[in-house]
Amino acid sequence: MARDLAIDLGTANTLVWARGKGVVFNEPTVVARDERSGGVLEIGTAASNMIGRTPGHIVAERPLRGGAITDFDTTSQMIRGLLRRVGVGRLRRTRVLISVPSAITPVERRAVEQAAEQGGASQAYLIEQPMAAAIGAGLPIEQPVGNLVVDIGGGTSEVAVISLGGVVTHRAVRVGGFDLDAALQQYVRREHAVAIGERTAEQLKMAIGSAYPQAEEPKAEIRGRELATGLPKLLTISSEEVREALDDAIEQVVQAVVETLGACPPELAQDILEEGIRVVGGGALLPGLDARIAQETNVPVRILDTPLETVVMGAGRAMEELERNRHLFKID
Repeated sequence: MARDLAIDLGTANTLVWARGKGVVFNEPTVVARDERSGGVLEIGTAASNMIGRTPGHIVAERPLRGGAITDFDTTSQMIRGLLRRVGVGRLRRTRVLISVPSAITPVERRAVEQAAEQGGASQAYLIEQPMAAAIGAGLPIEQPVGNLVVDIGGGTSEVAVISLGGVVTHRAVRVGGFDLDAALQQYVRREHAVAIGERTAEQLKMAIGSAYPQAEEPKAEIRGRELATGLPKLLTISSEEVREALDDAIEQVVQAVVETLGACPPELAQDILEEGIRVVGGGALLPGLDARIAQETNVPVRILDTPLETVVMGAGRAMEELERNRHLFKID
């Protein structure tokens, strides 16, 4: 029998769902490879821990940027490693459903399919991330009702209105969690003349970041390298500063929501006003994001309980009834 898998191949994290088991893999989308041999040494968390700590011949990198494959060979090797990690052998037929951005180009689409097939999948299907997110959120996507989903990932953010099993209107912006981290790095460099790394920026965002004023506004200490002297320096950063640094990137996501609502047919807009907006993805964990979107759209916003797993769980549900849901898949 074929073994069915669903993969949320994200810029920041990759999740794998297996039929009958649920989510069996949830780790960073990072590959560590030996440049001398070309072989993959580690994937996921083990590879992520190597970033910035490897000798010259070992490279730990993210093969996806902005939701697109930037290194085809490495991505193919990573998928092969994923299949091996979840117990799929070469002789076992494996059907794979992979969630992809709505705005993916035909070239990028084929690259994902080929990476999965070369990685060991017998058949590879694609599903748009907002569609998978809507299914994972339990929304009535097959009914003539407007459902608005916002998926904020590591490299892209997508907003889509779904009705009758299709995307009615959508917007996609190449802004995600990594862009928030980069914005923090730039802010600290510009305002404090101190350079901080990606990991420090991410930890700062998670510790005191927000998209809307909070009841408590804590401060946090970070360490970086002073640009003038090159020496280590300890800084105290406030929540207000972090929110200011993140504001431009968050505003792009909010505007995508506003534009999507503006392009939505009136009947579906009325449904959304009653049912609200669902937000998924890692960006949904940023405190105050729901209040920020609600304030600028005048529509209630709900952050799902498991925003990181919603897309892969939705893809898994679609995979459970493959033939019935085939019309939901993204094909040429």
